[in-house]
Amino acid sequence: MQRSISKRSQKRAAALLAAAASFVLFPQHVRAWGRNGQRLVLNKAVDTLPQEVRWFFENNRGLLLQHVTDPLDALPKNPAERHNHFIRLDRYGRFPFESLPRSYKAAATKYGKSKLDANGLLPWQVGVYSAKLTDALRAGKWDEARLDAAILAFYVAEAHDPFNTTEDFDGRLSGQMGVNERFGTTLVDRYSSFFPMRPNDAAFISDPTDHAFEACLSSHSWLETILLADRNARHAENSYTDEYYDRFYNQAAAILIRQLSAAATDVGSFWLTAWVNAGRPQLPH
Repeated sequence: MQRSISKRSQKRAAALLAAAASFVLFPQHVRAWGRNGQRLVLNKAVDTLPQEVRWFFENNRGLLLQHVTDPLDALPKNPAERHNHFIRLDRYGRFPFESLPRSYKAAATKYGKSKLDANGLLPWQVGVYSAKLTDALRAGKWDEARLDAAILAFYVAEAHDPFNTTEDFDGRLSGQMGVNERFGTTLVDRYSSFFPMRPNDAAFISDPTDHAFEACLSSHSWLETILLADRNARHAENSYTDEYYDRFYNQAAAILIRQLSAAATDVGSFWLTAWVNAGRPQLPH
């Protein structure tokens, strides 16, 4: 009896150590766009859709907004979910990272699943949820489809945050700690009411996973410009004042609005693509 209790205690201790290691390896940076940014993207995404499907998403807007941040809420109970929120492209060589296969199977064969997990799974997760939404729509599982659409929107938006694509996700390597939060969350919270967001109309996507990779590559290309804007905005100040945020916004707003608008366009496009690939089913009233 004592021996079984001891074994149980050892297993529990090992599990706690694994969870602790996960938090050390993947720090609490995963707010990315933040809840307001995610809801802003989803709201704008509904407006990109053609009328034949838009009404379904408009009628379910409240539910979608409620569940778009479910992957964030899942993190305390499931730390492994963290791997789905990013991809460290710069751990695969130089831009445009052609050494990394876009097929998950090919990438796992080349690098091993443990390395892929450690470096993040974001574009593949977008592909997974695109397929989930397609299957739910094809089967007429409308409640499941609504939830899948919200979660897919979350991951698509994450692919448009430049700091989800780099090893320097929190500015630690560049000596600009917290720049990801300042760019992707605080600027949105402070200035989103002034954003002139103009997403394009949703369009069919031929390869969802490949498209997610392209979104991550485009996001990654803006990193140096954002880091420079942060350095210029701070000057010699020791704290992040209102003046700092005004200067940062003035220098980085064009990129921020571009990325959020592109995210909204892509969310609508992924929804539309799933519906088309499902055979254009009649959506429920």
